[in-house]
Amino acid sequence: MKKVLLLLLMLCSITTFGQYAKTQEDIDLSIAFGQSFAPSLSYQKLYGLGKNKRFKIGWGLRANGLFSGEKTYRTAPARLTSGQYSIFALFSDDIVSNIDTLRLSKTALGSFNAKIVLQYSFRKFDIGFNIDAIGVSFGGNQTGKFVSAESASLNNTTQVAKPSIFNLLLISDSDLGSLNSELYASYHLNTKWSLRSGVSFQFLEYKTDRLLTFENDRFRHKILQPFLAISYQIGHKK
Repeated sequence: MKKVLLLLLMLCSITTFGQYAKTQEDIDLSIAFGQSFAPSLSYQKLYGLGKNKRFKIGWGLRANGLFSGEKTYRTAPARLTSGQYSIFALFSDDIVSNIDTLRLSKTALGSFNAKIVLQYSFRKFDIGFNIDAIGVSFGGNQTGKFVSAESASLNNTTQVAKPSIFNLLLISDSDLGSLNSELYASYHLNTKWSLRSGVSFQFLEYKTDRLLTFENDRFRHKILQPFLAISYQIGHKK
């Protein structure tokens, strides 16, 4: 709960700061492709910092969708995958004996999240990074085969799962739910329109309708793929 309040406080602080800084507002449509089809529609507001306002920090809202065929989901909770939390889980080795898999016949989920944005702007180019912070996911039930070396009774059984509802950025395997992040570069076609491209890294999470081995019902798939986007600037204030 404390981490949720901290994220909300960060977003509120960014908004308050914007009263005293140069601002920029954009709407953006992106499509990631390769291993899946993943469209995203977002709104963001950036605040320029420093003397020349080239470095920008901001917040936004993003609607994500992801659709693909069969995918393998692994045990999600950090307490099982590495026994570490937050940034420590990022640099910890997997505990292989704790990791089961759920192979879903298809993935079809959506999410609506608040995001955090960092960007540096040149005259015609921008480079930046954004990441979802908190939100919700939705989607229908999927079926898949559960594989576990620890349970003979559950191994190779068919399970039913649906997207985890609550999304929260906690870093690496400590994350909850489905989150999207982008590392990008953009080119300004004119004062209003820009083209963006880069890579999208998504955490996708499904939750089975019952607890399985290790009292776990959460399973995650991570997917990295390129994206293309077009952005329209709807507002600008000096």
